[in-house]
Amino acid sequence: MYLVCGEALFDVFSLENSTRSSELGFTAIAGGSPFNVAVGLRRLGVASALFGGVSSDYLGARLRRVLEEERVDCRYVVTSDAPTTLAMVGLDANGSAQYQFRGEGCADRQVTLAHLPELDERVRGIHVGSYTLVVQPVADTLMALVERERDRRLISLDPNVRLNPQPDVALWRRQVEAFAGHAHVIKASEEDIALLYPGRETRDVARGWLNDRCRLVFITHGADGASVHCAHGSWQRPADTSLPVSDTVGAGDTFQAAVLAYLARLGADSPAGVAKLAHETIDAILTYAIHAAAITCSRKGPNLPFDHELPANPYAAPL
Repeated sequence: MYLVCGEALFDVFSLENSTRSSELGFTAIAGGSPFNVAVGLRRLGVASALFGGVSSDYLGARLRRVLEEERVDCRYVVTSDAPTTLAMVGLDANGSAQYQFRGEGCADRQVTLAHLPELDERVRGIHVGSYTLVVQPVADTLMALVERERDRRLISLDPNVRLNPQPDVALWRRQVEAFAGHAHVIKASEEDIALLYPGRETRDVARGWLNDRCRLVFITHGADGASVHCAHGSWQRPADTSLPVSDTVGAGDTFQAAVLAYLARLGADSPAGVAKLAHETIDAILTYAIHAAAITCSRKGPNLPFDHELPANPYAAPL
């Protein structure tokens, strides 16, 4: 089981369906990067649990209901009376999402050191990411968790940089580098790298994260596919263009969930397992994650794929 750590919120999309300028309709979809990864893992047949703050308000109750319907383990969810974060989402002409967050003082931030869970052997890996890496007190709590568990469980990281909740790029850089020092697998987008390290080559940043602990770094490049960086070298695969693109909301989270699901199904969801992966297996993981993300991009919003929608036997590559 993966323990996915971070925010659960509602993505709020405006609806251009009124003839009156004074009226604006909205639709809200349960989301948040870690929330999506937890759901995505379950849809791909891998057990997951969420460690994060969820409000006791009606929106928080709805988030918990979605988690339960998706069979995500809620035993580590921290409930508070703080409100639920709302992410206002706008889509550009290419379907790429722009976010503005209404989250100051909200429940997803109210996870403290007192809430640190004791974990048993069922938890094989811990995933952290997005703006809960940089807002307090939850950021310090997640740091304490990965510091405590890094030698016992697989740690994965997705910066998923969002400057609206925290506009201090220097803080983002410090926090991402600190979490990266504990991670065995890192996934980031080309946009993340450009925000964190303007002027630097994406490949150089990715390979700079590799060390005796971190053995796999995946970078998503939008319409140009994705790349992987590891002890076997660096290479890129093109995007899957077999499906039409509706929007890109949830694509990165899908890619992340697919990588972790593949590792779990291989039995390689451990520091030692990741370190032993062959070139062919890593390439198969990359291809699988690209295809999974393409399915999400073909649908509206973060509607992540199920296992039956992907190749029937993607785990045949040798370790």
